[in-house]
Amino acid sequence: MRNKLFWVFLLIVVLLPVLPLPVRVPEYWITLLNYIGLYAIVAVGLVLLTGIGGMTSFGQAAFVGLGAYTTGFLSTRYGVSPWLALFVGIAITALAALVLGAITMRLSGHFLPLGTIAWGLSLFFLFGNLEFLGKYDGINSIPALEVFNWRFDTGRQMFYLIWVVVIGSVLSVQNLLDSRPGRAIRALRGGGVMAEAMGVNTAWMRVVIFVYAAILAAISGFLFAHLQRAVNPTPFGLEHGIQFLFMAVVGGAGHVWGAVLGAGIVTLLQDWLQSFLPRIIGQNGNFEMVVFGILMVLLLQYARDGVWPYLQKLFPKRRGVTAPEKAEALVQRAKPSAGEPLLQVNAARKEFGGLVAVNDVSFEVNAGEIIGLIGPNGAGKSTTFNLVTGVLHVTRGEIMFRGERIEKLASREIVKRGIGRTFQHVRLMPTMTVLENVAIGAHLRGHTGVWRSVARLNKAEEERLMFEAARQIERVGLGAHMYDEAGSLALGQQRILEIARALASDPTLLLLDEPAAGLRYKEKQALADLLRKLKGEGLSVLLVEHDMDFVMNLTDRLVVMEFGTRIAHGLPHEVQNDPAVLEAYLGGVE
Repeated sequence: MRNKLFWVFLLIVVLLPVLPLPVRVPEYWITLLNYIGLYAIVAVGLVLLTGIGGMTSFGQAAFVGLGAYTTGFLSTRYGVSPWLALFVGIAITALAALVLGAITMRLSGHFLPLGTIAWGLSLFFLFGNLEFLGKYDGINSIPALEVFNWRFDTGRQMFYLIWVVVIGSVLSVQNLLDSRPGRAIRALRGGGVMAEAMGVNTAWMRVVIFVYAAILAAISGFLFAHLQRAVNPTPFGLEHGIQFLFMAVVGGAGHVWGAVLGAGIVTLLQDWLQSFLPRIIGQNGNFEMVVFGILMVLLLQYARDGVWPYLQKLFPKRRGVTAPEKAEALVQRAKPSAGEPLLQVNAARKEFGGLVAVNDVSFEVNAGEIIGLIGPNGAGKSTTFNLVTGVLHVTRGEIMFRGERIEKLASREIVKRGIGRTFQHVRLMPTMTVLENVAIGAHLRGHTGVWRSVARLNKAEEERLMFEAARQIERVGLGAHMYDEAGSLALGQQRILEIARALASDPTLLLLDEPAAGLRYKEKQALADLLRKLKGEGLSVLLVEHDMDFVMNLTDRLVVMEFGTRIAHGLPHEVQNDPAVLEAYLGGVE
């Protein structure tokens, strides 16, 4: 049933402009559908930028203006082919977005949307004040588009071109999201710390999707200019930037097809309100904006994920990413020989103002060892973890990994060298499958970029990455949940999933922050067996844990911390009887 409805929908879209009389669609409706398509292209970029990447932008209308003004100026002033002007417009927009994104995407919180408003207004007033762009009168007599002597000089002819671009933009974003860089983009919503710990350059990835969304907006502006055959600054102001964002949110900011639905709902609703409200109220005015605002508030209150999730049930469900049965194995790093010095923390100190969180702590981890880092709450264990993994940088001291100093490196550089980690508070992408979450961990083991992913030229690498992710899932015993959403798992299973994600990075040293928290007795036994197995395969483990039975029966050596200072170091049975440890945990024993 779903497939039939989907194909009926596509057939209607194809036949709308060419239906014979008397069922021929009026020119007015074709015009509305053309504008819905133009707006949808911009909204698709906003779904990628805002709904998926988590960055709010009110300035996309300015990028629409760049695409429109570039083709208008070049085609009328210099007689340049509109298709050449399209590529020039994309290049100019990409360059502008690269510069603006490098500045704006560093902002966070309310500063980010304010920043997009600032440069959006700047570009709008630039369009209206430049003499060669016609100031507020704009540019007229823009030529019609031609393809193989077929002129797109009417709305009905432009309909197909616009909607081909709409479908292409939707498919391109879907292809991107189902790829290695796409998973990195989706991981941005889980917080920069997690994504960086998997090897993602989050700052650059934010700029990339900002540029991609801007390019889609510029293409929409190009089509708008040749549909209207004239441009002026009015359609590229802040008001339209807000409307584009509304369209993405109304349809469903986390759903690519929701952008098309949102563009349709907002455009048709505004048109209907403009036509009928004056008749009801008995006077003209912008009353539609009042009603529209009320409806938006109600929608955001009762359908925060937008309308698309409700309509999606009528359409065929997209086949999710699956793991192949066989694929070429990814290259693995050479494992160090047993007993080789691996991690050395030498007098590491971390100060937060006047607070000393880690006080000149020293310890080492050798290859093939399981080392426990224990201590009461607030002892500085997680801070020490964050120093080793690059989330924090030492105030002084040094951290060596396989003979290289790493205390000043970023998280993504440290994981590249072979240190994987989990988190004290689980950091997963709950709406992504278990398989996709683990594949994020293998980010650095792939190389395909954004443009090859958009064009689906990444099939072979994707198969290898998914095969590796599936292997790690089976390795930790979660094979039965491979295609379940990560958020549907119990807390204990989510912690095991984080271990699988860390293993996908092919680490030499695995850092586990309270991995047994939330696990039942049998699950803890299975986890201990897994860690012993990993140790037998040459993997070293440094873990923070509060379950003393779990730690004492598993670790080779223990490091005990209290108030940021190391108070004991040695074999488990030695530490268990150390007076300083007894004092820290039990208040002393007579």
